[in-house]
Amino acid sequence: MKSTSIAFLVLLARAACWGADSTASLFQQGVEAYRAGDYVRASTDFHKAAARRPASGTLQNFGNAQWQQGETGRAILAWEQALWLDPFNRSARGNLRFARRTAQLDAPDLAWYEVVSSWLPVNSWAWIAGLSFWLAIAMTMLPSIFRWRKAAWQQAGAALGLAIFLLSVPAHLGVDCRSRIGFVLQKETSLRLTPTDEAQVITRLPSGEPGRFERMRGRFVLIRTGRSLGWVQQDEFGLTCPNN
Repeated sequence: MKSTSIAFLVLLARAACWGADSTASLFQQGVEAYRAGDYVRASTDFHKAAARRPASGTLQNFGNAQWQQGETGRAILAWEQALWLDPFNRSARGNLRFARRTAQLDAPDLAWYEVVSSWLPVNSWAWIAGLSFWLAIAMTMLPSIFRWRKAAWQQAGAALGLAIFLLSVPAHLGVDCRSRIGFVLQKETSLRLTPTDEAQVITRLPSGEPGRFERMRGRFVLIRTGRSLGWVQQDEFGLTCPNN
């Protein structure tokens, strides 16, 4: 029984190593294809690598390859996803500014709590909230459990933990709201009045136009843009959160 468990763990470790090697190999193939000017192949390799293991650098390179092919919307989405994972990625941020200036597009209009949530990687806020919450609990409960004499530094630690936890709450709300932001992927995308192919076209959206996901019906999604509210086909709109 023990040998079977050890063998199973070895197989899991080998599978994890193989997956990491495979992802790294795809990324390297994408880099080589990009340098050779084969942007279609580079896009394919970077997309596969990002699907297996989402990473800011991989998504940034995927956006670069898409931009070279004239796919403005897909490039902007990839760079936004890169920033979603790593807001300190200066290259992706610079690419976005250049692309929006070139295509005359606006950035998403963010509320203050959404701006705050973009200061750190999205997973960081969960760690901050968890650690600060348990710090406050520990500083409050441990003196009573172990019958320690309460000290001023323990009360200060509990207050600090609680304050940090409460301050992280708006950031969590911002992360949830930003996960519903997406971008139009195709040129001249029809924004429809109803979720049908025969619906009246309200306006046509440029590639890279930001919008907010409202709900889905069949193969159509309702989005709210700076221009209007309407329906587009699901494959014409991509969300910022890579896992959505």
